[in-house]
Formats: sequence, C-alpha cells, structure tokens
Amino acid sequence: MTVRAELRKTMVKTLEEHQQAAGSLENQFAVIEDIAGLMARAIQSGRTIFWCGNGGSAADCQHLAAELVGRFERTRKGLASVALTTDSSILTSVSNDFGFECVFARQVEALCGPGDFVVGISTSGNSPNVCAALTKAREIGCQTFAMTGETGGRLMTLADHCLRVPSASTARVQEVHILAGHMLCDLIEAEICEAHESAK
Repeated sequence: MTVRAELRKTMVKTLEEHQQAAGSLENQFAVIEDIAGLMARAIQSGRTIFWCGNGGSAADCQHLAAELVGRFERTRKGLASVALTTDSSILTSVSNDFGFECVFARQVEALCGPGDFVVGISTSGNSPNVCAALTKAREIGCQTFAMTGETGGRLMTLADHCLRVPSASTARVQEVHILAGHMLCDLIEAEICEAHESAK
C-alpha cells in the first residue's frame, strides 16, 4: 500500500470514528436541552455562565464564552459568559502561590455567586483543577455542568449534570464537546431571543 493510500485509510477511519462519536449526542439531546434552558434562565435572571478546562478544553471554554458574549446565529444583546482560562496574571500568580490545582477554584470563589453556572470541560473527567472548581462552585451555590469522555471521571460525581462522550480518544471527545457546545449556544440564544420577542 502506498503512503498516500495509508494516509487516506487513516483519514477515513478518523472520519468514521468522528461520526460515531458525534452520533452519540442524539442520545443526550434531553441533557443538552435541559442545560440550555437552565443556562438561558440563569442569564435572564442576571447570572453568568463561567467555563473552565485545560489545553484544548481551555480553547473550547474561550470559544463558547465568545459565542455567547458576541453572537452565535442571531443578532441580540451580549450574554454574560466568562472563560476562566484567559487571564494570564491570575493563572500564573495563583499557580505560583497556591498551586495549579487552584487556578479555577480561586476564580470561582472570587467571581461566582449563587445561581451562576460553572461549566467544567475535561476529556478524562479527572482534571484536578476543574474538579476543584466544581467543588467550590457547589459550595457557593452555583449550578454545575460537566462535559467529559466516556467514563465521566470524578466530574460526573461533582456536577449537577454531565454530558459524556462515549469515546476513549481525546480528539474525538474534544470534537464532540465543541459540537455539543454549539448546540447549547444555539438553544440558549433561541430561548432568550424568543423571550425578548414575546415581551415586546
């Protein structure tokens, strides 16, 4: 088999794995719908959605927070959403003074209040700093949601709600996380825009 044929075979396998993992979301539509409704109502009540994760999951946090503050598909007012992964001075000072495990929990303690939403994204479900953030969030009275891989890890027991992607591949889990995140943004935006129109 030629190198090009091997590469093509690899790409086909990757696409098949992606489609299988993405298709699993159909079994979790109810979870996504429920979370989107809770998030929309939290925002409408003056609360904020906070996101935390590491590496690719950190990028997803920033991406999804931006979709809500900016816009996803509809022109509307900005929605309160913050990625806890973006302030380099906080991340480095807290890591230096307290340890990297505290980088998100410290921000949750400082910024979050009862009724806010804290989302933890971890492909393993075991990232210590994300687990610590959700633990602190629940102490404060925040609502919590986790997006994980197939086992759910510790986050499954720490979050009020959990979306698990049934794959052992980090790449496939991350791909489905951003797809689920886009669905959340779409539903949140639709509900808030519908409520705004109804109030006119």
